[in-house]
Amino acid sequence: MKFALFQGQTLLFKGVGELPELSSFVKNRSIDNCIVSSVKKNELDTLDQILNCPIIHLSHLVEIPIENLYRTKETLGDDRLANAIAANFLYPKQSALVVDCGTCVKYDCLDSSGSYLGGGISPGLQMRYKALSEFTGRLPKLEPVSGPSLIGDSTETSIGSGVVNGTVAEIKGMIERYKSIYENLTVILTGGDASFFDKELKSNIFVEPNLTLIGLNEILRYNTSN
Repeated sequence: MKFALFQGQTLLFKGVGELPELSSFVKNRSIDNCIVSSVKKNELDTLDQILNCPIIHLSHLVEIPIENLYRTKETLGDDRLANAIAANFLYPKQSALVVDCGTCVKYDCLDSSGSYLGGGISPGLQMRYKALSEFTGRLPKLEPVSGPSLIGDSTETSIGSGVVNGTVAEIKGMIERYKSIYENLTVILTGGDASFFDKELKSNIFVEPNLTLIGLNEILRYNTSN
């Protein structure tokens, strides 16, 4: 799990760990409110005991500071919604595209009025490498290599070219298609592979590794300041 401590809108600390690490972090700290986004429903009772403060469990029923036009709100990932809210907070009154490069590559779009429209989902780098290995008989499982040649001269370099260059081409192409709709589009890159793709894309984008955390904090502030 990832956890973070904010004072107002200022990020003071962020960490990664399991329940014992979270318990150690919150011990002897005075926390006013908390928001939890989790797919591990069996851990929620334990989390509530550890946090020992008023808690918002994020779902499609929680009030948010933007208009959500997604048709199936109950199926929308919390991270996608939080990213959109953070984008609206950081770049208000601007059309924005969030590209979240993690397990999946997720595209999330807002218009300049602050309405979340939706986006797209495709496999991330590790998923693509894993799929080539698991769904073929002889291809090896490899790790991402930055800046592979376009023309691979071995099986390994051919996989690197196809996966990395293919994903970069996809992201660039998607950004251009969104820009054809929204002329002054702000593009924000986040997720575990954001720094990897930032080097590869070489375009006018903003990188914000804490985007999801910022969005969750904005949802919390919206629900505790009213």
